Amino acid sequence: MSEVTTFNLHPQLATDGIELADFPLCKLLLCNDSAYPWFILVPKVADISEVFQLEWDQQQQLLNESSLLSELLMQVFAGDKMNVAALGNVVEQLHVHHVVRFKDDAQWPKPIWGQQPLTPYSDEEIATLKEKLLPQLAVIFSDK
Repeated sequence: MSEVTTFNLHPQLATDGIELADFPLCKLLLCNDSAYPWFILVPKVADISEVFQLEWDQQQQLLNESSLLSELLMQVFAGDKMNVAALGNVVEQLHVHHVVRFKDDAQWPKPIWGQQPLTPYSDEEIATLKEKLLPQLAVIFSDK
């Protein structure tokens, strides 16, 4: 029997992200970069770096949470494209980026990774985002 390990959020994710919510499988973070509506799902499973390492039911739950989040973000932000990616080249802990893109954003159509320094949110901007998203997220995930 393998030893049970406790989930801990990677320090880089904790530094760059603002914790918003806990879903059945994932922790939801807001990337502290006001240039894009950029959110990160982190499965609360220790020692996982790839989706295939999750149990089958966890893989399905990750897909469900990602899809529900993506749909809500596109509705709220009226984006042109939803970019969803699990890179893990810098932070090995499995995490899935959800970035709402606009045809007039600074990097369109290029990827956003490493293109410009992060532009942190103000406290007021964070409060506004929470007011906009958290009630809707609560409704979506209370049914699941």
